[in-house]
Amino acid sequence: MVRAFINGREAWLTIDSGAPVSAIAVNRRNYFRLKSITAKSNLPSRVQINGAFNNVALARELRLGGLTLIDEPMVTVDLGNSARASRLVHEEEIDGIIGADILFPTQAVLDCQRQLLLLKTDPDVLGGVPGFDRRGLQAVPIQVSDGFNLYVNGSINGKAAKFMVDTGSFATLLHRSFVRQMRIATRETPYSSSAVNLKERGLRVARIRKLSVGAVDIVGKDVGVIDMEGLIHDGLLEGSPPVAGLLGAETLRRHHGIIDFGTRTLYLQTRELPWQRVGWRRSAGPNLTY
Repeated sequence: MVRAFINGREAWLTIDSGAPVSAIAVNRRNYFRLKSITAKSNLPSRVQINGAFNNVALARELRLGGLTLIDEPMVTVDLGNSARASRLVHEEEIDGIIGADILFPTQAVLDCQRQLLLLKTDPDVLGGVPGFDRRGLQAVPIQVSDGFNLYVNGSINGKAAKFMVDTGSFATLLHRSFVRQMRIATRETPYSSSAVNLKERGLRVARIRKLSVGAVDIVGKDVGVIDMEGLIHDGLLEGSPPVAGLLGAETLRRHHGIIDFGTRTLYLQTRELPWQRVGWRRSAGPNLTY
């Protein structure tokens, strides 16, 4: 999460690489004094997210660190599941989401392990972002869909697959049908996963012998398994290779993931360090992916 200011009022926003557009919790719209889209505007007053329509509002001023965005459109969405999950683990409740519509134009660089986000205040200035040491990290090219989702090539137990790079997902998740086709055993958990405009879905866990992202091999990994119908669109779940799931926040953090939106590159540490290992016993929050 990052601290931002919307029309002068403090807001906590999640950085969600899986969200094509930025959003605000519908119950916080009046608090932040967001304006409605007028008939004279070139912006749509509603957008479709996971099969349902949500209204669009304007933030007169959105400040992120030293960057101030004027008349920034934000979709109003129900983040109730996220609020409940935050209360369970005594974390700050989020007010909204920073999505790809801000991260790409600002050529953002997100260091998931150092929990640091850098935004370019002047997109016309040439050159990369200083201060990021990529030594010891493997570069994985990112493919960007028409809907501004980020995908990387990889494999599950040797079978070619794609993964959506999704910092809004609490953990790496695989599509249930893909796991069944691979005849990988799963076990039940008390957790569930939710997404905007979709019902909560039960979450199972599978032990993956080898999950590969580019040239990075992750051996003996536990991953979540959910039904991703309605979450991954345009037939990508049945593509060649198929989108097998989401590369989530816990994997990105443990493997020092750096997402460079300017060069469209994901950097990953080749191996997990002992102090980075976290079990599934911790509480799992909701998936915020659009």
